[in-house]
Amino acid sequence: MMSDVNRDSGGSAPAYVIGLDAGGTRTRAVLAPVGGGEPEGEGVSGPGNALTVPGAQLVEHLVEALARAVPDELRGHVVAVAGGFAGASRTAPDEPGRVKAYAALTVALSRLGIGTGPVEIHGDIEVAFAAASGCPADGLALVAGTGAVAGRIDGRACTETVAGDGWLLGDDGGGFWIGREAVRAALRMADGRGAPTALGASAGRALGVPEDVLPPEAPGPYDVESWTRARREAYRMHLLPAAMDRPPVRLADLAPLAAEAARHRDPVAEGILATAADHLTDTVRALAPRSGERIVATGSLLGPDGPLTDLLKARFRPLGLTLDWVRDGCRGAVALARLTAEEAEAPGRANTQHRPGT
Repeated sequence: MMSDVNRDSGGSAPAYVIGLDAGGTRTRAVLAPVGGGEPEGEGVSGPGNALTVPGAQLVEHLVEALARAVPDELRGHVVAVAGGFAGASRTAPDEPGRVKAYAALTVALSRLGIGTGPVEIHGDIEVAFAAASGCPADGLALVAGTGAVAGRIDGRACTETVAGDGWLLGDDGGGFWIGREAVRAALRMADGRGAPTALGASAGRALGVPEDVLPPEAPGPYDVESWTRARREAYRMHLLPAAMDRPPVRLADLAPLAAEAARHRDPVAEGILATAADHLTDTVRALAPRSGERIVATGSLLGPDGPLTDLLKARFRPLGLTLDWVRDGCRGAVALARLTAEEAEAPGRANTQHRPGT
């Protein structure tokens, strides 16, 4: 079925598609042959959330990722683009995240002189699901990286969504939530409301707190007593402005500190990760999963070495669910771009861009 689109584009090079996975932390672009095979180009840049990243900045991040993925000589041979964006949805043609993502992506493509046929915008959860083996069409998807969202996929479109409401209003159990909890635990320890935790020292050091006011590395009842009130006040005086003198979502950078402390059996850190796993389980449970239903998972918290992987496996087992992990949504975006290119070449289909609102 791909014989038409797997032609030489312009007679000098094979046709290509571009897949994009734009999330809360990074934007990744991949160039791949339209007819199949491994990616031949890749580019990475900054955050790509369609709702939280300002439009001009989103364009710049897309330009940077695309420029690195697509060599100059192949920019006229791209026949379809599919982008999966955090903050975008296909629930309606005029959905704000979808409209903003489409506008930014088309500007970026035009600036680089990348000629395309159709340009499709998907949610990041849709491209993550499509990245699983066989490019499945139906099932459940869970994304847990900087943020956290789950959805039901029907016909490759997300028809139900739970969570994914951003760092301010939701994303419970995601990287931002964990990083924020790590700093909160450090502050509670310092003012006497919370238990001793290694997060006091590690979070303080990560945020540039002077060494002479940091708490002990391995706090215990007697160690905390030696961390005097004056040192605690100095610690808080440095920690609070350092945590707030950055975009709030950057607290997600501190999530690995909780994972590292939990590996060393720090009870506070273990409690943070256990609660994060509970939140993600509740998120999936809200979709009324059926035993044996496929659930595709992606995100830095859920990989083979992810800090929540084993915790979630244990919680999903009674639900009859087994995590099917994918590294990211780029392969899914490529698969969807190939399907779009194939559909555009089918008899009776015009090879035009798919714009929101049409």
